[in-house]
Amino acid sequence: MSISVFLLDDHQVVRDGLRLLLEADGDIVVVGDAGSAGEALERIPAVRPDVAVLDVQLPDGDGVEVCREIRSSLPEVACLILTSFADDEALLAAVVAGAAGYVLKQIRGNDLVNAVRRAAAGESLLDQQLVQRVVSRLRSGAQEDSRLASLTPRERSVLELLAGGLTNRQIGEEMGVTEKTVKNYVSNVLTKLGMRRRTEAAVFAARLADSPLKAENAQRGARW
Repeated sequence: MSISVFLLDDHQVVRDGLRLLLEADGDIVVVGDAGSAGEALERIPAVRPDVAVLDVQLPDGDGVEVCREIRSSLPEVACLILTSFADDEALLAAVVAGAAGYVLKQIRGNDLVNAVRRAAAGESLLDQQLVQRVVSRLRSGAQEDSRLASLTPRERSVLELLAGGLTNRQIGEEMGVTEKTVKNYVSNVLTKLGMRRRTEAAVFAARLADSPLKAENAQRGARW
């Protein structure tokens, strides 16, 4: 059976090149593509690919956010994050978003094809020992951030749930509030933390998962 793939990159020439590369051996079929996060979130549910290859840098967001949204609504879709640089932040963001792995844009063609095949087979391309080392190192350096003091208890709860990769709808169900209310909470959290994207807040919260953020919530006896 062929493997269906969706491509997300803001450059048409890159998408065309990836299509030719992936379809060369005949067992992979590109069933759709997009040049922006918004387009991808509209088109991926319609074609339900086995694997989505997602560029990080996009004009209206990033591939990590797309990965989180897709994995929340379509967990059967494996996501590979394309990134230009290998660093702890990129790895942690991929883990938080539920990606099957992340690959460098400098990857060799055959290696990318193999990565797609492995992801389609349900394998994780993330070295779990490396993941644990990165997460432990980031958490060990976590300290109470002055920005946390500005968050209300409910905003801290939203921040914690963001770190779990939940969508606004799922957060609303967890907290017993409307999706519109959650959007307001998320907006307030991003403003107070001085961040533009929810992925930044999710990574920030993941760093603090074993720090005062979680401890204070536990002391209140509940997350909200």
